[in-house]
Amino acid sequence: MTSAWGGSQVLAASVSRVTSVPDEHLGLGFADGDEACLNEAYRRWGALVFTVAARRLGDTEEAKDVTQQVFVGAWRGRTGYDPRRGSLKTWIMGITHRKVADALTRRSRQVRDVEAVAVVTVPDHGQRQTSPSDSVVDCVLVTDELERLSEEQQTVLRLAFYEDLTQTQIAERTGLPLGTVKTHTRRGLMRLKKRLEVDGEAR
Repeated sequence: MTSAWGGSQVLAASVSRVTSVPDEHLGLGFADGDEACLNEAYRRWGALVFTVAARRLGDTEEAKDVTQQVFVGAWRGRTGYDPRRGSLKTWIMGITHRKVADALTRRSRQVRDVEAVAVVTVPDHGQRQTSPSDSVVDCVLVTDELERLSEEQQTVLRLAFYEDLTQTQIAERTGLPLGTVKTHTRRGLMRLKKRLEVDGEAR
């Protein structure tokens, strides 16, 4: 791709020169694969992306993750960006809204998974239509399966089930990175659900 600015070679001459490039020419360099333009795009709009994500998610750590995902995704998918169809800023904000929506969907799925498993790990005060023996068996199964997990997965899931902590709170309590907490939660829940589903079919 060429432009009045001589293509990405001219734009990449120095970061100091890129910072003075108008948005439309920055978009051309970005589409050409100019890493200096990626850095400049982050400098210009990274705070905006973070602010939008934090406002929608209500979690600064998760917003940081989403901000990183937005720019990584934009860079990897830069061949899909056409400067003639819109500004780079608008394109990046479109990615931002999609990544936030994805994060909310994952959060909802994880909440449902936690609730589905937690229903057999905590007393329900007679609200469930199961016999006492069923409840005992369920609790034994969950406890047994928890003990098969790694120590960190056990810790994360116990804090979620028994103390009703959010993933951010678990990260703060344990000192684990938020991304690690999410991974342990997802893998642990998948294993627990699989075990409970198999047992439910057998009974």
